[in-house]
Amino acid sequence: MVDLLVTYMEMTEPPSGEPLAAPMLGAVVTRELPDLPSYVSLYRAVGGPVQWDQRLRMPEAELETLLAITSTHVHVLRVDGEAAGFCEFNDVGQQAIELVHFGLVPAFQRRRLGPFLLDRALRAAWSHRPERLWLHTDTHDHPAAQSVYRRAGFSAYEQRTETFPD
Repeated sequence: MVDLLVTYMEMTEPPSGEPLAAPMLGAVVTRELPDLPSYVSLYRAVGGPVQWDQRLRMPEAELETLLAITSTHVHVLRVDGEAAGFCEFNDVGQQAIELVHFGLVPAFQRRRLGPFLLDRALRAAWSHRPERLWLHTDTHDHPAAQSVYRRAGFSAYEQRTETFPD
């Protein structure tokens, strides 16, 4: 077991201003319905460096069911057709939507693609008119995660140490 400092953040208003422009040619964000192998491959590519394993510990049938339900939305960033990152939301259509996963494949980091992906995905989530969007981040996440979330409009509302499987 490992203890991590977990920060809970929320956003209570949709992003203001114009949507962020694509920072490079060929960058697009769309909602996709990935099959299990495609999802797991992208999840590993994005989450491996920051030790994501939640979805990898799920039974395959449970993960397939989760990906197929209408309240799960996966927005994929592609650069010239190659999957470069994703945002995953749960509880879309409810009053509180959770941003469960957000990240980029390391080869696509430091190109302003993260804020672009997050902005496009948040705007899509807000189109369902929730009261708030929320997420949690922890000490294993990318060092810039909280500042990216703050710039997108999230603010911290709780911090606590939690114990997770190692």
